[in-house]
Amino acid sequence: METDSPNPAAEAGHAAEVSALLTRYERIPSSERIRLAKSTSNLFRFRSPVRGSGLEVAGLDRVLSVDPHSRTAEVQGMTTYEDLVAATLRHGLMPTVVPQLRTITLGGAVAGLGIESSSFRNGLPHESVREMDVLTGDGRVVTARPDNEHAELFRGFANSYGSLGYALRLVIDLEPVRAHVWLRHVRFTSAEECARATAEIRAHHSWEGDHVDFVDGTVFGPSELYLTLGTFRDGAPFRSDYTGNRIYYRSVRERETDCLRVSDYLWRWDTDWFWCSRALGAQHPWIRPLWPRRYLRSDFYRRLVSLDQRFGLSDRINRVRGRPRREPVIQDVEIPVEHLARFLEFFHDRIGISPVWLCPVRLRDEAGWPLYPMDPHRLYVNVGFWATVPVRPGGQFGDHNREIEAKVAELDGHKSLYSTAYYDREEFWRHYDGDTYRRLKERYDGAGRLPGLYEKCVLGE
Repeated sequence: METDSPNPAAEAGHAAEVSALLTRYERIPSSERIRLAKSTSNLFRFRSPVRGSGLEVAGLDRVLSVDPHSRTAEVQGMTTYEDLVAATLRHGLMPTVVPQLRTITLGGAVAGLGIESSSFRNGLPHESVREMDVLTGDGRVVTARPDNEHAELFRGFANSYGSLGYALRLVIDLEPVRAHVWLRHVRFTSAEECARATAEIRAHHSWEGDHVDFVDGTVFGPSELYLTLGTFRDGAPFRSDYTGNRIYYRSVRERETDCLRVSDYLWRWDTDWFWCSRALGAQHPWIRPLWPRRYLRSDFYRRLVSLDQRFGLSDRINRVRGRPRREPVIQDVEIPVEHLARFLEFFHDRIGISPVWLCPVRLRDEAGWPLYPMDPHRLYVNVGFWATVPVRPGGQFGDHNREIEAKVAELDGHKSLYSTAYYDREEFWRHYDGDTYRRLKERYDGAGRLPGLYEKCVLGE
Protein backbone atom coordinates (compact mmCIF):
# COMPACT_ATOMS: atom_id res chain seq x y z
CA MET A 1 0.00 0.00 0.00
CA GLU A 2 1.17 3.52 -0.75
CA THR A 3 1.57 6.11 1.94
CA ASP A 4 -0.42 9.33 1.71
CA SER A 5 2.68 11.37 2.43
CA PRO A 6 2.30 15.14 2.68
CA ASN A 7 4.19 16.73 -0.19
CA PRO A 8 6.15 19.94 0.33
CA ALA A 9 3.18 21.97 -0.90
CA ALA A 10 0.88 20.32 1.65
CA GLU A 11 3.38 20.90 4.46
CA ALA A 12 3.76 24.51 3.39
CA GLY A 13 -0.02 24.82 3.24
CA HIS A 14 -0.40 23.59 6.81
CA ALA A 15 2.32 25.95 8.02
CA ALA A 16 0.62 28.86 6.23
CA GLU A 17 -2.73 27.97 7.81
CA VAL A 18 -1.18 27.91 11.27
CA SER A 19 0.55 31.23 10.64
CA ALA A 20 -2.73 32.79 9.51
CA LEU A 21 -4.47 31.36 12.56
CA LEU A 22 -1.91 32.98 14.87
CA THR A 23 -2.45 36.31 13.13
CA ARG A 24 -6.22 36.02 13.63
CA TYR A 25 -5.64 35.06 17.26
CA GLU A 26 -3.50 38.12 17.92
CA ARG A 27 -6.12 40.41 16.37
CA ILE A 28 -8.80 39.40 18.86
CA PRO A 29 -8.93 42.13 21.54
CA SER A 30 -7.43 41.05 24.85
CA SER A 31 -10.71 42.01 26.54
CA GLU A 32 -12.58 39.25 24.66
CA ARG A 33 -12.65 35.58 25.62
CA ILE A 34 -11.51 33.49 22.67
CA ARG A 35 -13.86 30.86 21.28
CA LEU A 36 -13.79 28.79 18.11
CA ALA A 37 -16.01 29.73 15.20
CA LYS A 38 -17.19 26.29 14.07
CA SER A 39 -20.04 25.28 11.79
CA THR A 40 -20.81 22.12 13.79
CA SER A 41 -20.77 21.08 17.43
CA ASN A 42 -21.52 17.92 19.36
CA LEU A 43 -21.64 19.67 22.73
CA PHE A 44 -24.92 20.08 24.58
CA ARG A 45 -24.20 23.32 26.36
CA PHE A 46 -26.38 25.74 24.46
CA ARG A 47 -24.89 29.13 25.25
CA SER A 48 -25.48 32.38 23.43
CA PRO A 49 -23.86 32.68 19.98
CA VAL A 50 -20.23 33.80 19.95
CA ARG A 51 -19.97 37.59 20.00
CA GLY A 52 -17.94 38.89 17.07
CA SER A 53 -16.40 36.56 14.53
CA GLY A 54 -14.76 34.06 16.89
CA LEU A 55 -11.52 32.30 15.98
CA GLU A 56 -11.89 30.88 12.48
CA VAL A 57 -10.33 27.39 12.21
CA ALA A 58 -12.09 25.97 9.14
CA GLY A 59 -8.82 25.58 7.20
CA LEU A 60 -7.37 23.08 9.67
CA ASP A 61 -9.65 20.19 8.74
CA ARG A 62 -7.58 17.82 6.59
CA VAL A 63 -5.86 14.46 6.88
CA LEU A 64 -2.23 15.27 6.10
CA SER A 65 -0.94 11.71 5.74
CA VAL A 66 -1.69 8.07 6.42
CA ASP A 67 1.25 5.68 6.87
CA PRO A 68 0.12 2.05 6.62
CA HIS A 69 3.58 0.79 7.59
CA SER A 70 3.75 2.54 10.96
CA ARG A 71 -0.08 2.48 11.21
CA THR A 72 -0.26 6.16 11.98
CA ALA A 73 -1.99 9.22 10.60
CA GLU A 74 -1.05 12.88 10.76
CA VAL A 75 -4.25 14.88 11.03
CA GLN A 76 -5.28 18.49 11.49
CA GLY A 77 -7.26 19.10 14.66
CA MET A 78 -10.57 20.19 13.13
CA THR A 79 -10.82 17.12 10.88
CA THR A 80 -14.07 15.24 11.35
CA TYR A 81 -14.01 11.53 12.02
CA GLU A 82 -16.12 11.12 8.88
CA ASP A 83 -13.24 12.43 6.78
CA LEU A 84 -10.58 10.70 8.88
CA VAL A 85 -12.25 7.29 8.59
CA ALA A 86 -12.71 7.72 4.83
CA ALA A 87 -8.98 8.39 4.46
CA THR A 88 -7.79 5.53 6.67
CA LEU A 89 -10.18 2.85 5.35
CA ARG A 90 -8.57 3.24 1.93
CA HIS A 91 -5.50 1.67 3.53
CA GLY A 92 -7.39 -1.02 5.45
CA LEU A 93 -6.97 0.93 8.69
CA MET A 94 -9.13 2.84 11.18
CA PRO A 95 -8.51 5.01 14.26
CA THR A 96 -8.29 2.85 17.36
CA VAL A 97 -11.51 4.40 18.68
CA VAL A 98 -14.08 6.02 16.37
CA PRO A 99 -16.71 8.04 18.24
CA GLN A 100 -20.26 7.34 17.10
CA LEU A 101 -21.10 10.61 15.33
CA ARG A 102 -19.64 11.64 11.98
CA THR A 103 -18.95 15.31 12.69
CA ILE A 104 -17.06 14.86 15.95
CA THR A 105 -13.60 16.27 15.26
CA LEU A 106 -10.37 14.57 16.23
CA GLY A 107 -9.28 17.59 18.26
CA GLY A 108 -12.68 17.69 19.97
CA ALA A 109 -12.55 14.01 20.90
CA VAL A 110 -9.07 14.42 22.35
CA ALA A 111 -9.80 17.63 24.29
CA GLY A 112 -13.12 16.22 25.41
CA LEU A 113 -13.79 12.53 25.66
CA GLY A 114 -14.83 10.05 23.00
CA ILE A 115 -15.81 6.44 23.37
CA GLU A 116 -17.03 3.56 21.25
CA SER A 117 -17.29 -0.19 21.12
CA SER A 118 -13.53 -0.73 20.71
CA SER A 119 -12.91 1.10 24.01
CA PHE A 120 -12.95 -2.10 26.06
CA ARG A 121 -9.56 -2.89 24.46
CA ASN A 122 -8.34 0.49 23.11
CA GLY A 123 -9.42 2.94 25.81
CA LEU A 124 -10.29 6.49 24.72
CA PRO A 125 -9.32 8.50 21.60
CA HIS A 126 -6.67 10.60 23.35
CA GLU A 127 -4.81 7.38 24.20
CA SER A 128 -4.01 6.89 20.51
CA VAL A 129 -2.17 10.23 20.27
CA ARG A 130 1.61 10.13 19.85
CA GLU A 131 2.13 13.88 19.66
CA MET A 132 0.12 17.02 19.04
CA ASP A 133 0.69 20.67 18.21
CA VAL A 134 -1.39 22.84 20.53
CA LEU A 135 -2.27 26.51 20.17
CA THR A 136 -2.16 27.49 23.83
CA GLY A 137 -4.18 30.22 25.48
CA ASP A 138 -1.15 32.50 25.61
CA GLY A 139 -0.78 32.37 21.82
CA ARG A 140 2.08 29.88 21.45
CA VAL A 141 2.12 26.73 19.34
CA VAL A 142 3.83 23.94 21.29
CA THR A 143 4.39 20.29 20.41
CA ALA A 144 3.30 18.10 23.30
CA ARG A 145 4.53 14.53 23.65
CA PRO A 146 4.56 12.15 26.61
CA ASP A 147 8.35 12.51 26.92
CA ASN A 148 9.15 16.18 26.29
CA GLU A 149 8.95 19.47 28.20
CA HIS A 150 5.20 19.68 27.50
CA ALA A 151 4.43 16.20 28.82
CA GLU A 152 2.15 17.59 31.54
CA LEU A 153 0.07 19.37 28.89
CA PHE A 154 0.01 16.14 26.87
CA ARG A 155 -1.45 14.34 29.91
CA GLY A 156 -3.71 17.20 30.98
CA PHE A 157 -5.19 18.02 27.57
CA ALA A 158 -7.85 15.30 27.79
CA ASN A 159 -11.04 16.69 29.34
CA SER A 160 -9.77 20.28 29.09
CA TYR A 161 -12.45 21.20 26.50
CA GLY A 162 -10.51 23.99 24.83
CA SER A 163 -9.79 25.76 28.12
CA LEU A 164 -6.01 25.28 27.80
CA GLY A 165 -5.65 25.41 24.02
CA TYR A 166 -6.67 23.86 20.70
CA ALA A 167 -5.06 20.90 18.95
CA LEU A 168 -3.87 21.96 15.48
CA ARG A 169 -2.06 18.79 14.37
CA LEU A 170 -2.01 15.30 15.85
CA VAL A 171 -0.18 12.07 15.08
CA ILE A 172 -2.37 9.12 16.04
CA ASP A 173 -2.21 5.33 16.03
CA LEU A 174 -4.36 3.28 13.65
CA GLU A 175 -5.33 -0.37 13.62
CA PRO A 176 -6.12 -2.80 10.77
CA VAL A 177 -9.68 -3.62 9.75
CA ARG A 178 -11.40 -6.23 7.64
CA ALA A 179 -14.24 -5.72 5.21
CA HIS A 180 -17.18 -6.54 7.49
CA VAL A 181 -18.26 -6.69 11.12
CA TRP A 182 -20.35 -9.69 12.19
CA LEU A 183 -22.72 -8.90 15.05
CA ARG A 184 -24.36 -10.97 17.77
CA HIS A 185 -27.04 -9.37 19.93
CA VAL A 186 -26.97 -11.31 23.21
CA ARG A 187 -29.90 -10.76 25.55
CA PHE A 188 -29.66 -10.67 29.35
CA THR A 189 -32.53 -10.52 31.80
CA SER A 190 -30.75 -8.69 34.61
CA ALA A 191 -28.14 -5.99 34.95
CA GLU A 192 -26.06 -8.22 37.22
CA GLU A 193 -25.88 -10.89 34.52
CA CYS A 194 -25.01 -8.29 31.87
CA ALA A 195 -22.25 -6.81 34.04
CA ARG A 196 -20.69 -10.22 34.69
CA ALA A 197 -20.68 -10.99 30.98
CA THR A 198 -19.10 -7.61 30.22
CA ALA A 199 -16.27 -8.29 32.65
CA GLU A 200 -15.72 -11.76 31.20
CA ILE A 201 -15.58 -10.44 27.63
CA ARG A 202 -13.07 -7.77 28.64
CA ALA A 203 -10.90 -10.34 30.38
CA HIS A 204 -10.82 -12.81 27.48
CA HIS A 205 -11.78 -10.76 24.39
CA SER A 206 -14.15 -13.57 23.56
CA TRP A 207 -17.62 -14.90 24.29
CA GLU A 208 -18.60 -18.55 24.18
CA GLY A 209 -15.43 -19.36 22.26
CA ASP A 210 -15.75 -16.63 19.61
CA HIS A 211 -13.32 -13.73 19.37
CA VAL A 212 -14.78 -10.25 20.08
CA ASP A 213 -13.44 -7.02 18.55
CA PHE A 214 -16.25 -4.67 19.60
CA VAL A 215 -18.69 -4.50 22.53
CA ASP A 216 -21.53 -2.15 23.32
CA GLY A 217 -24.97 -2.60 24.82
CA THR A 218 -28.56 -1.39 24.75
CA VAL A 219 -30.90 -1.36 27.74
CA PHE A 220 -34.61 -1.31 26.98
CA GLY A 221 -35.70 -2.05 30.55
CA PRO A 222 -34.63 -3.68 33.85
CA SER A 223 -35.06 -7.19 32.42
CA GLU A 224 -34.20 -6.52 28.77
CA LEU A 225 -30.54 -5.77 28.19
CA TYR A 226 -28.41 -6.63 25.16
CA LEU A 227 -24.71 -6.78 24.54
CA THR A 228 -23.84 -6.40 20.87
CA LEU A 229 -20.61 -8.27 20.12
CA GLY A 230 -18.80 -7.41 16.91
CA THR A 231 -16.14 -9.49 15.13
CA PHE A 232 -14.16 -8.53 12.03
CA ARG A 233 -14.74 -10.80 9.02
CA ASP A 234 -13.65 -10.72 5.40
CA GLY A 235 -16.71 -12.30 3.81
CA ALA A 236 -20.41 -11.76 4.49
CA PRO A 237 -23.30 -14.14 3.77
CA PHE A 238 -25.56 -11.05 3.81
CA ARG A 239 -25.20 -7.37 4.56
CA SER A 240 -27.63 -5.05 6.32
CA ASP A 241 -28.13 -1.38 5.53
CA TYR A 242 -29.38 1.05 8.21
CA THR A 243 -28.73 4.28 6.32
CA GLY A 244 -32.29 4.61 4.98
CA ASN A 245 -35.69 3.37 6.16
CA ARG A 246 -34.37 0.62 8.42
CA ILE A 247 -33.45 1.71 11.95
CA TYR A 248 -30.43 0.14 13.62
CA TYR A 249 -31.36 0.20 17.30
CA ARG A 250 -34.61 -1.65 16.60
CA SER A 251 -32.61 -4.47 15.00
CA VAL A 252 -30.94 -5.16 18.36
CA ARG A 253 -34.28 -6.56 19.57
CA GLU A 254 -35.33 -8.11 16.28
CA ARG A 255 -32.22 -10.07 15.22
CA GLU A 256 -29.80 -12.38 16.95
CA THR A 257 -27.09 -11.87 14.31
CA ASP A 258 -26.31 -9.25 11.70
CA CYS A 259 -23.55 -8.19 9.34
CA LEU A 260 -22.47 -4.73 8.20
CA ARG A 261 -19.71 -3.27 6.07
CA VAL A 262 -17.05 -1.87 8.37
CA SER A 263 -17.90 1.74 7.42
CA ASP A 264 -21.61 1.13 8.03
CA TYR A 265 -20.77 -0.43 11.38
CA LEU A 266 -18.71 2.57 12.46
CA TRP A 267 -21.59 4.95 11.61
CA ARG A 268 -24.47 2.65 12.61
CA TRP A 269 -25.58 5.03 15.37
CA ASP A 270 -25.24 8.25 13.37
CA THR A 271 -28.21 7.80 11.02
CA ASP A 272 -30.73 8.09 13.86
CA TRP A 273 -28.48 9.77 16.42
CA PHE A 274 -28.76 6.50 18.35
CA TRP A 275 -32.57 6.67 18.87
CA CYS A 276 -32.92 10.43 19.38
CA SER A 277 -34.31 11.04 15.88
CA ARG A 278 -37.52 9.56 17.26
CA ALA A 279 -38.24 12.76 19.21
CA LEU A 280 -37.93 14.77 15.98
CA GLY A 281 -40.39 12.62 14.02
CA ALA A 282 -37.79 11.08 11.73
CA GLN A 283 -38.79 7.51 12.68
CA HIS A 284 -42.51 7.90 11.98
CA PRO A 285 -43.44 5.31 9.31
CA TRP A 286 -45.24 7.93 7.20
CA ILE A 287 -42.49 10.51 7.50
CA ARG A 288 -39.42 8.30 7.21
CA PRO A 289 -39.74 7.54 3.46
CA LEU A 290 -40.13 11.26 2.76
CA TRP A 291 -37.21 12.41 4.92
CA PRO A 292 -34.25 13.19 2.58
CA ARG A 293 -31.49 10.68 3.18
CA ARG A 294 -28.88 13.44 3.31
CA TYR A 295 -30.64 14.72 6.45
CA LEU A 296 -30.63 11.35 8.22
CA ARG A 297 -27.58 12.45 10.15
CA SER A 298 -26.78 13.42 13.71
CA ASP A 299 -25.47 16.88 12.78
CA PHE A 300 -28.78 17.80 11.13
CA TYR A 301 -30.79 16.61 14.13
CA ARG A 302 -28.47 18.52 16.44
CA ARG A 303 -29.13 21.74 14.51
CA LEU A 304 -32.87 21.20 14.98
CA VAL A 305 -32.41 20.77 18.73
CA SER A 306 -30.20 23.87 18.87
CA LEU A 307 -32.92 25.94 17.20
CA ASP A 308 -35.50 24.56 19.61
CA GLN A 309 -33.29 25.47 22.57
CA ARG A 310 -32.55 28.94 21.24
CA PHE A 311 -36.19 29.88 20.69
CA GLY A 312 -37.79 27.77 23.44
CA LEU A 313 -40.25 26.15 21.05
CA SER A 314 -40.84 22.97 23.05
CA ASP A 315 -41.32 24.92 26.29
CA ARG A 316 -43.91 27.14 24.61
CA ILE A 317 -45.82 24.16 23.25
CA ASN A 318 -45.82 22.47 26.66
CA ARG A 319 -47.12 25.62 28.33
CA VAL A 320 -49.95 25.95 25.79
CA ARG A 321 -50.91 22.31 26.32
CA GLY A 322 -50.73 22.60 30.10
CA ARG A 323 -47.85 20.15 30.38
CA PRO A 324 -44.99 20.45 32.86
CA ARG A 325 -41.68 21.85 31.76
CA ARG A 326 -39.25 19.15 30.62
CA GLU A 327 -35.66 18.88 31.79
CA PRO A 328 -33.01 17.65 29.33
CA VAL A 329 -31.13 14.70 30.82
CA ILE A 330 -28.25 14.29 28.39
CA GLN A 331 -25.25 12.62 29.93
CA ASP A 332 -22.58 9.97 29.56
CA VAL A 333 -21.19 8.59 32.81
CA GLU A 334 -18.52 5.98 33.52
CA ILE A 335 -19.56 3.51 36.21
CA PRO A 336 -17.26 0.76 37.57
CA VAL A 337 -18.59 -2.51 36.18
CA GLU A 338 -19.13 -3.92 39.67
CA HIS A 339 -21.54 -1.02 40.40
CA LEU A 340 -23.38 -1.06 37.07
CA ALA A 341 -26.43 -2.94 38.38
CA ARG A 342 -26.83 -0.51 41.29
CA PHE A 343 -26.66 2.48 38.96
CA LEU A 344 -29.20 1.04 36.52
CA GLU A 345 -31.58 0.16 39.37
CA PHE A 346 -31.41 3.78 40.55
CA PHE A 347 -31.77 5.07 36.99
CA HIS A 348 -34.86 3.01 36.15
CA ASP A 349 -36.49 3.98 39.44
CA ARG A 350 -35.67 7.71 39.56
CA ILE A 351 -35.14 8.83 35.94
CA GLY A 352 -36.98 6.34 33.73
CA ILE A 353 -35.39 7.05 30.34
CA SER A 354 -35.25 4.21 27.81
CA PRO A 355 -33.33 3.05 25.82
CA VAL A 356 -29.94 3.50 27.47
CA TRP A 357 -26.57 2.88 25.87
CA LEU A 358 -23.76 0.85 27.47
CA CYS A 359 -20.12 0.83 26.42
CA PRO A 360 -17.32 -0.84 28.43
CA VAL A 361 -14.00 0.99 28.64
CA ARG A 362 -10.64 0.36 30.22
CA LEU A 363 -7.73 2.74 29.81
CA ARG A 364 -4.74 1.60 27.73
CA ASP A 365 -2.21 3.82 29.45
CA GLU A 366 -1.41 2.99 33.06
CA ALA A 367 -0.14 6.54 33.68
CA GLY A 368 -3.73 7.80 33.45
CA TRP A 369 -5.10 11.24 32.58
CA PRO A 370 -5.38 13.67 35.50
CA LEU A 371 -8.39 15.79 34.50
CA TYR A 372 -10.52 12.65 34.09
CA PRO A 373 -8.98 10.38 36.72
CA MET A 374 -10.23 6.91 35.83
CA ASP A 375 -8.36 4.01 37.42
CA PRO A 376 -6.42 2.32 34.58
CA HIS A 377 -6.66 -1.05 36.37
CA ARG A 378 -10.45 -0.93 36.57
CA LEU A 379 -13.15 -1.75 34.02
CA TYR A 380 -15.86 0.89 33.65
CA VAL A 381 -19.09 0.92 31.70
CA ASN A 382 -20.14 4.11 30.00
CA VAL A 383 -23.87 4.65 30.46
CA GLY A 384 -25.35 7.08 27.94
CA PHE A 385 -28.84 8.58 28.10
CA TRP A 386 -30.20 11.42 26.04
CA ALA A 387 -33.80 12.56 26.48
CA THR A 388 -36.03 14.94 28.42
CA VAL A 389 -38.11 14.17 31.49
CA PRO A 390 -40.91 16.18 33.17
CA VAL A 391 -39.88 18.38 36.07
CA ARG A 392 -41.31 16.71 39.18
CA PRO A 393 -44.25 18.41 40.96
CA GLY A 394 -42.76 20.80 43.50
CA GLY A 395 -39.28 20.17 42.08
CA GLN A 396 -36.82 22.40 40.30
CA PHE A 397 -35.32 22.35 36.85
CA GLY A 398 -32.05 20.40 37.11
CA ASP A 399 -33.12 18.08 39.95
CA HIS A 400 -32.76 14.94 37.83
CA ASN A 401 -29.28 15.86 36.67
CA ARG A 402 -28.14 16.75 40.19
CA GLU A 403 -29.46 13.44 41.47
CA ILE A 404 -27.54 11.57 38.78
CA GLU A 405 -24.34 13.46 39.59
CA ALA A 406 -24.68 12.50 43.25
CA LYS A 407 -25.26 8.83 42.43
CA VAL A 408 -22.29 8.73 40.04
CA ALA A 409 -20.05 10.14 42.78
CA GLU A 410 -21.44 7.68 45.32
CA LEU A 411 -20.55 4.78 43.01
CA ASP A 412 -17.01 6.06 42.33
CA GLY A 413 -17.84 6.96 38.74
CA HIS A 414 -17.12 9.90 36.45
CA LYS A 415 -19.28 12.20 34.37
CA SER A 416 -18.40 13.54 30.92
CA LEU A 417 -18.67 17.32 30.56
CA TYR A 418 -20.04 17.74 27.03
CA SER A 419 -23.47 18.59 28.47
CA THR A 420 -24.89 20.53 31.39
CA ALA A 421 -23.26 20.07 34.79
CA TYR A 422 -24.47 21.32 38.17
CA TYR A 423 -21.47 20.85 40.48
CA ASP A 424 -20.46 23.64 42.81
CA ARG A 425 -16.90 24.80 42.30
CA GLU A 426 -15.35 22.87 45.17
CA GLU A 427 -17.00 19.58 44.22
CA PHE A 428 -16.12 20.05 40.55
CA TRP A 429 -12.41 20.38 41.27
CA ARG A 430 -12.47 17.36 43.56
CA HIS A 431 -13.68 15.27 40.62
CA TYR A 432 -11.47 16.81 37.92
CA ASP A 433 -8.10 17.41 39.66
CA GLY A 434 -8.17 21.13 40.30
CA ASP A 435 -4.51 21.26 41.39
CA THR A 436 -3.22 19.93 38.07
CA TYR A 437 -5.63 22.08 36.10
CA ARG A 438 -4.66 25.32 37.87
CA ARG A 439 -0.98 24.58 37.28
CA LEU A 440 -1.59 23.99 33.55
CA LYS A 441 -3.82 27.04 33.24
CA GLU A 442 -1.17 29.27 34.76
CA ARG A 443 1.57 27.88 32.50
CA TYR A 444 -0.34 27.90 29.19
CA ASP A 445 -3.05 30.54 29.62
CA GLY A 446 -1.93 32.75 32.47
CA ALA A 447 -3.88 35.76 31.19
CA GLY A 448 -7.10 33.77 30.92
CA ARG A 449 -7.73 34.35 27.21
CA LEU A 450 -9.69 31.07 27.08
CA PRO A 451 -12.70 30.30 29.28
CA GLY A 452 -11.81 28.23 32.36
CA LEU A 453 -12.97 24.64 32.56
CA TYR A 454 -15.48 25.24 35.37
CA GLU A 455 -16.72 28.46 33.78
CA LYS A 456 -17.20 26.74 30.44
CA CYS A 457 -18.64 23.41 31.56
CA VAL A 458 -20.79 24.46 34.53
CA LEU A 459 -21.46 28.19 34.29
CA GLY A 460 -21.80 28.11 30.49
CA GLU A 461 -19.58 31.13 29.93
